[in-house]
Amino acid sequence: MTREVVIDPITRLEGHGKIDIFLDAKGNVERAFFQVPELRGFEKFAVGRPAEDMPQITSRICGVCPTAHHMAATKALDDLYKVEPPSAAKKIRELVYSTFYVEDHALHFFFLGGPDFVVGPTAPKAQRNILGVLSKVGLEIGREVIGVRKQLRDLISLAGGKVIHPVFGLPGGVSKALTEEDREKFIAGAERAVKFGLFSLEIFRDVVLKNKQYVETITSEAYTHRTYYMGLVDEQNRVNFYDGQLRVVDPNGKEFLKFKAQEYLKHVAEHVEPWSYIKFCYLKDVGWKGFVDGPESGVYSVAPLARLNAAEGMATPKAQEAYKEFYKTLGGKPVHHTLANHWARLIELLYAAERLLELATDPEITSPNYHTIPTEKPTEGVGIVEAPRGTLTHHYWTDERGVVTKANLIVGTTNNYAPITMSIQKAASSLIKKGTVVNEGLLNIVEMAFRAYDPCFG
Repeated sequence: MTREVVIDPITRLEGHGKIDIFLDAKGNVERAFFQVPELRGFEKFAVGRPAEDMPQITSRICGVCPTAHHMAATKALDDLYKVEPPSAAKKIRELVYSTFYVEDHALHFFFLGGPDFVVGPTAPKAQRNILGVLSKVGLEIGREVIGVRKQLRDLISLAGGKVIHPVFGLPGGVSKALTEEDREKFIAGAERAVKFGLFSLEIFRDVVLKNKQYVETITSEAYTHRTYYMGLVDEQNRVNFYDGQLRVVDPNGKEFLKFKAQEYLKHVAEHVEPWSYIKFCYLKDVGWKGFVDGPESGVYSVAPLARLNAAEGMATPKAQEAYKEFYKTLGGKPVHHTLANHWARLIELLYAAERLLELATDPEITSPNYHTIPTEKPTEGVGIVEAPRGTLTHHYWTDERGVVTKANLIVGTTNNYAPITMSIQKAASSLIKKGTVVNEGLLNIVEMAFRAYDPCFG
């Protein structure tokens, strides 16, 4: 007789979801389903709206990563109206985006994913949260985590108008210039963010890497998948969150594809299953072969670990040193251990902080030349950024008035939905066997398989 184990709701993520684990008569896992029971319908909401509204509408998709949707939508408007923003406008956008990245990655490590390591994966669930983390690392560290995030969120409001739903992106630039006083505030925040990034990596070394049991869990086959990896890279194939080309490497780390944002539909397709509202992305160049990994499967991963695997380095010095340490410790490129996303995320946090400091100390960000007025007739535009949760695509088609007739949004978690599903299946199969006592702590270890991706199911 088949028995069902249900985790509903799943915890410490953005949005809602549930896990159904079906056991066979012997008590082994037969199949595990990772279901998302919500249909949001933002692609339909967009139709009939002026394209200029999209940066504000789509930021409502997620209250944790609105800046990512605002930025992807704004870049789609640049492409739609065929307008090139001034250099200062691009730097202001990336300045705000780097600020957002630091505070968002800090949110995941300390509030969502970190409790599994800092407090312990089988600790009582009442302790696996930010309060449990603070009890372990101390109130001073807690004050710094909260203080840094508040300072950075205030900076996003300063330049972006609002922190939850930014209003500064326009086709061809941004809505206002930054003052010298603004720049000084960003410099102060950036300097604190760099120290915080180094400090967070030190906590990871002390709490996770020095714990033999945690390292064995991270590198275990239960949390290992050999997929393709995709991420934005600059001209030197280094990680870039705001701009660049999409680079895909195969499971052996060899470059497989490299293409511009506007070419994404040539290479990425979406597969539908009847048991979930989210689609499953795969590489057209390989094809959909089901929920399996390896070079014969078109499944690919995005987000921190994938971005590091898809790139050849980081563009800032301290993050590059951390990048080299990461691969040296884990046996070289590419790394296929899902839980290594947590370490990769902190390396990205440090990179974002260093990049924030580079941009804040650039006097050009106070230039009065921050907007180019569009003059072209709109037809179609694509904007891609790297959201914290992975590659984010906004694609709009409009009539000659600029009213949206069709929209396609592929969010980071949609890209990752197939590997997340595979991770849940593999973790559950590895942990639940004949005679296993299925308790709350064990089910949390299964949940760790999706939590590493920092998914958003909004």
